[in-house]
Amino acid sequence: MKTISLPRGRHRLHVMPTSAGCERRDDSGYYWDGLKRGRLPFTVLQYSLAGTGYLNFEHRDYSLPAGTLMIVDIPGNHRYWAEAGQPWHFFWLATAGQEALRLQRMLQRAVGPAYRPAQGTVDALAGCCLSLLEGEARASGHASALVYHALMVLYDDVMGANGRDREGLDDKLQQVLDYIREHLDRPISVEALASLAGMSRAHFTRYFTTCRGQPPGEFIMHKRMRRASRLLAEQESSVREIARQCGFADANYFAKAFKRYFGITPTEFRTTGMYLSTTAN
Repeated sequence: MKTISLPRGRHRLHVMPTSAGCERRDDSGYYWDGLKRGRLPFTVLQYSLAGTGYLNFEHRDYSLPAGTLMIVDIPGNHRYWAEAGQPWHFFWLATAGQEALRLQRMLQRAVGPAYRPAQGTVDALAGCCLSLLEGEARASGHASALVYHALMVLYDDVMGANGRDREGLDDKLQQVLDYIREHLDRPISVEALASLAGMSRAHFTRYFTTCRGQPPGEFIMHKRMRRASRLLAEQESSVREIARQCGFADANYFAKAFKRYFGITPTEFRTTGMYLSTTAN
């Protein structure tokens, strides 16, 4: 095991290794709680080489036999451990940085916290771990590049080889996006969108979040707020009428949601001319 300590530069990098290692454990003393590892966020990729480890992720139990990659981020609602008398041999990479967290959470949403990667992906992760352990990365940029390359290989494994970019699914997603755009003035339920895509609600939510970078509900709210900002700029209609055109039956609720999103009320938004910058995005 090695903690990665590199000279601090003036600029914070978005993907940086914090530790790497390879261990063989067969004792109950190996136990990690994702909610009791401090407040600083980081990610863990841990690959089982032999034996079996155990993971409880959001109240669901997983076994981690040889060939399984564990994908978790800290702090998080999970625990993982080795059982006494049951050897568990594994290597891991821990990383910090906004991009590391974003990528790992995207992958976790796509395949869950336990995944069986292709051998080429395992080789890339192991090669990165070995390079860090042997001290090959002596500069921050090199260390960041090593880890980012490994994450990109894992990304291609999860998002490409497993068919999550299949043309059929892309077509269904486009149908969903078209439906949202055409129905922003009416109630839109996630259940209806999932039915349109031919998926369960849970599967659809994971797939949509992976493809669009945010859950369906947040995406719809974003689109409603963008429409509202445009209408406030282009129309002299009342706030109540604009709320109705954006799918809000209650103008007061619309005003509160708008203020949470933009930081000011719809009336203030209109009178300050703030829409000139926001609607251009």
